Amino acid sequence: MGGVGKTLFGVAAILLIAATASAQQHETAADIEDGGRVFRSSCANCHGQDGDQVPGVDLGRGQFKRAQTDQDLIGIIQKGVPNTGMPATNFSNQQAARVVAYLRSVAASRRGGAVTGDAARGKLVFDGKGTCASCHRVGLAGSRVGPDLSAVGLQRRSVELEQSLLDPDADVQIANRTYRVVAKDGTAATGRLLNIDSFTVQMLDSQEQLRSFMKSDLRDFGFVASPMPSFKGKLSAQEIADVVSYLVTLKDRTVQ
Repeated sequence: MGGVGKTLFGVAAILLIAATASAQQHETAADIEDGGRVFRSSCANCHGQDGDQVPGVDLGRGQFKRAQTDQDLIGIIQKGVPNTGMPATNFSNQQAARVVAYLRSVAASRRGGAVTGDAARGKLVFDGKGTCASCHRVGLAGSRVGPDLSAVGLQRRSVELEQSLLDPDADVQIANRTYRVVAKDGTAATGRLLNIDSFTVQMLDSQEQLRSFMKSDLRDFGFVASPMPSFKGKLSAQEIADVVSYLVTLKDRTVQ
């Protein structure tokens, strides 16, 4: 019986290890989302939102210098790479595995029929057909009515930039929300909300003027839909991909 017991124990241990490995290879959507949060808060500062800021590495497309397997990636995340800018972390096996699952998910979403963009063509569309500079600023050129895009390549992932072009209201960052106030005499103003407190509202209006209002002088105020138009049907899939490729190159750290 002792031999049988040891055998059964050994089989159970093997099954447990196999089940654990299987679970690690089948992360849930919540696991992947959590891995994305960890990546954006702890990794993106060096690797960039799209994971392509380190030469020779493109995490969002599955291109690595040293790693061949998921376990290799987990080891690098935890132990770092000596004599490089990659530090060790205190991530648990589970946290590191979720980051890897997130990166694999991003890479998988980019395979297949995705259109490859061209940044130079994208700038031409941005400045021309898209009339983007009429609201947005890049460096010293353009308008301040909309968000400054000079560093948007450091702040947003390419998939988020594409979504902003196709469905502007889907995910508006807090600092970019549009606000509308109506004075008691019926005069209305709309602009990008800069600050709001118990008594006042400050915004940058559609004429690029800084405006401040006392709430006591207003009969109505609140957030409204983004004035950003959707380019779905207005720009081709290739033009959208080109504009996104241009936007991800905008990485002026002085305006973060």
